[in-house]
Amino acid sequence: MKHRYSKHLTPTVYLGDFLILNFSLIITSLYHLGTDFRNYSYAGVFFLVANISWLILSALTKVSVIHRPLVLSNNINRFLMTVIYYLAALFCILYISGIFDVSRFVLIAHFIVFAVLVIAFRSIIFLVLDYIRKKGYNHRKVLIIGDKVVAQRLKQSFAKHPEYGYDICGYISESGILGYSLGDVEMLIARRKVDEIYICNLNALKNRLDVLQFLKDHEITVKIVSDLDLNVQETVVENYEEFPVFRMLPHRVESLKIRLLKRGFDLGFASVVMFCGAPVFALITVITKASSKGPVFYKQQRIGRNGKPFFIYKFRSMYIDAESMGPQLSKDNDPRITKWGLIMRKTRLDELPQFYNVFRGDMSVVGPRPERQHFIEQIIERAPRYNHLLSIKPGITSIGQVRYGYAENVDQMIERMEFDLIYLGKLKLRTDMGVIMETVKVMVAGKGK
Repeated sequence: MKHRYSKHLTPTVYLGDFLILNFSLIITSLYHLGTDFRNYSYAGVFFLVANISWLILSALTKVSVIHRPLVLSNNINRFLMTVIYYLAALFCILYISGIFDVSRFVLIAHFIVFAVLVIAFRSIIFLVLDYIRKKGYNHRKVLIIGDKVVAQRLKQSFAKHPEYGYDICGYISESGILGYSLGDVEMLIARRKVDEIYICNLNALKNRLDVLQFLKDHEITVKIVSDLDLNVQETVVENYEEFPVFRMLPHRVESLKIRLLKRGFDLGFASVVMFCGAPVFALITVITKASSKGPVFYKQQRIGRNGKPFFIYKFRSMYIDAESMGPQLSKDNDPRITKWGLIMRKTRLDELPQFYNVFRGDMSVVGPRPERQHFIEQIIERAPRYNHLLSIKPGITSIGQVRYGYAENVDQMIERMEFDLIYLGKLKLRTDMGVIMETVKVMVAGKGK
């Protein structure tokens, strides 16, 4: 017998987040102030403000609600946005208002511990839900009404993703629904214990307003499935008051939420690398200076988001005046590259100063490789789709960099472009983390070029 646990899920997540919030407050306070942190005058007020702020924001954003279909990245993105609001609220209350002072260490440490533990907590919940739904539990029964072709696509999607937790318990065609009386519909829904109804093509019920009203009155979830076969990453819905309109996008567009999350991640990741990697930066500086004549750093103009030029910074890996004959791409056994420069390129260490570009906002940690205008013009002439890559910030590393590597000519740059275009359809923090892990493997293995 199948069981339903959904009604307990939101309270469980809400309580779990609340307990983790207080655990992170206690653990960071203990680490910074010791066991007598409760004797500090601000401790009680700080805990009270933090708890009230989180409970209010959590309720307003409904961050504890786990929606179907089961997509962990979407849930984590919503949580991180709420955490950013929460941190901003604490900052305003504690510092801008000047009510009292709390150690910035405690605040930042609390933020990091809370975020990491909740992400781990949510991941465990999703793993458990994924497991029990694949075993046939915690499912919802679905009745499909409308177009047969669209219904078949929906059925295939549910079969492909058992973690969604949907069982199709019946299908009524567009013509068939006209032969059902309201009593027949009521009896069918009651007998098959229907939880949700998917209408494939709204015209299927245009002459059965009585059925639609019944579904509303009994609070049965109704979902409309478009008969359009669209790539959801290349469309946006615009509401024209009476009806929705799908607008096709020329390329994948970053939402404000994604831009904020990505910028926050960039600044945090760059800060950690710059702080923890300071000794490595100093060592590379000494070796670069001692191994060949010329400056330690090298700057070159590249093209960034929306075609805006900026200067990219690297550790110099070539002899001075390497491009006296004009713009050239590096290649295997390039005589312009110094011996130490070859090592840096193999391990990607020459790219480290680009974290300065990340701080400036010119670049992101992960994004398409920035190119020079000279080569971009040649690429666009043969592959106009390259313009899509200019819609987002370029990155220190990318899918193209780790899976293809450096390009030695325009043909190879076009081939690598195809990898970076894939990234446009996967603008998520999870994707960035995956690219970073692949980059670390390339650096450790010395497979760069």
